[in-house]
Amino acid sequence: MLEAMNTYRTVLFVLLAATQACAGSGPGAPAPAARPDADRVARLEAIYQARADSLLLNPHEADVHFITGMIGHHAQALVMAGFAPDNGASPAVQVLCARIINAQSDEIAIMQRWLAERGLPVPEIHIEGSTLMVHGPEHAMNMPGMISPEQLRELGEARGADFDRLFLTYMIEHHEGAVTMVHDLFASDGAAQGDFIFKIASDIQVDQATEIARMELMLEEMTAPGP
Repeated sequence: MLEAMNTYRTVLFVLLAATQACAGSGPGAPAPAARPDADRVARLEAIYQARADSLLLNPHEADVHFITGMIGHHAQALVMAGFAPDNGASPAVQVLCARIINAQSDEIAIMQRWLAERGLPVPEIHIEGSTLMVHGPEHAMNMPGMISPEQLRELGEARGADFDRLFLTYMIEHHEGAVTMVHDLFASDGAAQGDFIFKIASDIQVDQATEIARMELMLEEMTAPGP
């Protein structure tokens, strides 16, 4: 919220400064004031504050759907990546899995806090081996790219190079689903207007698109015929 208000204050100062400059640009006009009129600043700040409060108290339905669904989506990625150390994953895949766990664990906590601050239902995550349970809105476990329980068990039973290939195949699909979720959010009229939603969705899109490209290259190298 503080970040949003700082942004709003910067914008209103620029707009008011431009207005002052235009008003004083005619022949013989007095030099523009060094700062915008205090009363007008106060009125505009009140407008921006009301907008920020509205975003806090009345989040867009698409924003809530995205955040709730992405928590479940990220949780499944944690399960998938968590298999790597015990399933004989290659060093490169283990490094990738560690990065996924670190990044997505942090994002889950941030998204849960965003929901809690607005008094909205917060999905609770329970992971036991290859079993993932998310208690909360039903759609939290039914998002694009999520693999089936059978596929998750298959991944959990794979070892060595077979695990690497299966993990990369499924995680590429999983990441593509997350990118689809971001596209759907941005395509929703009135959604992603708050700084938080726009930033986390943009970060997810960029991070996962980058990892998709990396995983596709890793998978290509694994499946390429030898010399």
